[in-house]
Amino acid sequence: MKKTFLLSLLIFALTSCDVLNQIGGAIQLSQCEYKYNSITDMQLAGINLGDGSSISLSNFASLSSILTGGSLQTIPFSMTLNMDVTNPNQAAAFLNALEYAIEINEMEFTTGKMDVPIRVESGQTTVLPLSIGVDLKNLMNRYSRDRVAKEMSGFLGLSSDETKVTVKLWPKLLVGNTPIRVPAPIPVVFTFGGDK
Repeated sequence: MKKTFLLSLLIFALTSCDVLNQIGGAIQLSQCEYKYNSITDMQLAGINLGDGSSISLSNFASLSSILTGGSLQTIPFSMTLNMDVTNPNQAAAFLNALEYAIEINEMEFTTGKMDVPIRVESGQTTVLPLSIGVDLKNLMNRYSRDRVAKEMSGFLGLSSDETKVTVKLWPKLLVGNTPIRVPAPIPVVFTFGGDK
């Protein structure tokens, strides 16, 4: 009985230390500096746009037509959003996974999760890649075709409208084998597209 109690106490202490360690890493992560790095692997309805910096005239016409919705049943859009995470703290910042939500000009764009551990050593910068996929047709049904076309046109640089992108990151901690999302997100805001 006494051995069982001591063993249970030891397991609890180790688990508690691990949870406290993860909380410390997540706190350090919330104090990191986040900046837009780049967008890569951008695709709209099967058209490869790369990083979106050089859209050809023929792509411009195709993209404009796609964004009007037309008779397409789906309008798949995907990209990888890369953000620089700089750790100014004395200790490493880390987490096991995270959830995210992205808004474009106050329009809820997409949500997702990343189940790959992240670690940023003290004084270092790491790139955080978020793989994003969304069906623009669903957004058009939720908001309106005109609004989604306008926001995406600015985002893609097809119009001179500047786009405000808000990324909310919720780190997840492992308590035992259960991932628990922290209640308050880490906000990251930057502008994209338009004339600069």
